[in-house]
Amino acid sequence: EFDVKKEENTEQRLEVMAAVPHHRFFHKTYDNDIAVLVLKNPMQFNKNVVPICLPQREFAETVLMKMPDALVSGWGRIFDHGMTANKLQRLKVPYVDRTKCIESSKYPVSQNMFCAGYKDESKDACQGDSGGPHVTKHKNTWFLTGVVSWGEGCGQKGKYGIYTKVARYIKWLKMVMREMAPNSNRNISSTIQK
Repeated sequence: EFDVKKEENTEQRLEVMAAVPHHRFFHKTYDNDIAVLVLKNPMQFNKNVVPICLPQREFAETVLMKMPDALVSGWGRIFDHGMTANKLQRLKVPYVDRTKCIESSKYPVSQNMFCAGYKDESKDACQGDSGGPHVTKHKNTWFLTGVVSWGEGCGQKGKYGIYTKVARYIKWLKMVMREMAPNSNRNISSTIQK
């Protein structure tokens, strides 16, 4: 899907069988804001739909998150409280130093989160982009480095977008994907947090 108002013949409509949120997700602080969606049928990979690499924690923290910028995308609002996008939006966002990140926020920024964005420009992920990808390119390979989580508004001067740090959840992601695999004997309903 690129333009939600047009049929482009590249869309795939996939039914979500279950959403498996992290068992330690805390809605008041958005800590552990990550989930796995279990699809009823697999998506079809093609030139428009490709898998993303999951980075090992050390590689993410010592290499990927030291890169000058990354890419965030979504169909969320174009600006704070504005209209949602019809076409997929994407934006390069620089990583932000952790101290600056914490100092900029009136809410807690846990070790499971990081900041990206611009201090003095109105460019940011926005409402409706949550759950979307924050990806970083290294040697022509894209890695999922974050998940859009929260922010104090969006595109606000002096504020940054807050992302879930995917590398801290690799073991959990692999465990859930293994348990939810079609050949697994695991019952999906026993894994879903209610």
